[in-house]
Amino acid sequence: MAVLDILAEMAKTGRWGPVAIGADWNGVTTAFGEPWDVGAMSRRRKWPRLFAYGDLELSVCRCRRILLVCVQTWREAIELPSSVPGETQVFPAAVTRHDVTRALDRAGCPWRPDASLTFGDQCALTALPSGASFVFRDSQGAQPLLNVMGLLGDFHVCPIPARRAKP
Repeated sequence: MAVLDILAEMAKTGRWGPVAIGADWNGVTTAFGEPWDVGAMSRRRKWPRLFAYGDLELSVCRCRRILLVCVQTWREAIELPSSVPGETQVFPAAVTRHDVTRALDRAGCPWRPDASLTFGDQCALTALPSGASFVFRDSQGAQPLLNVMGLLGDFHVCPIPARRAKP
């Protein structure tokens, strides 16, 4: 499967295998193995935490639900987990806006430009079925290159109470 197929699937369905907003974290670690623990997303709180499988980054709540999905595509290669736990697959980067829109159209995934994320040297589009955002950077006259793709959370309210710091 090519990286554009993976991104188009995520944009159309809001998921890729076990990865989806609100998905159970145990399903992800069973499918992909243990991730790299990037750390807490706040200096003041331990949760939510950011975990990564190569360039697939997942923000996870203390209740073990996925809050945010992000695929970093700005590096020289894109590394994603494979179907074999603990192994990765590497894809060429330099994905253009034209490549993405063509892949979305092929997948039957409607999209629209996203003015809220278009400013300076970046432009963006949103896949309508999932709300996935694709953010591109202009590359000096050539087609803009995909910088990041993300599935935004649904304003999750954790059912597990936060621990209070001891006085």
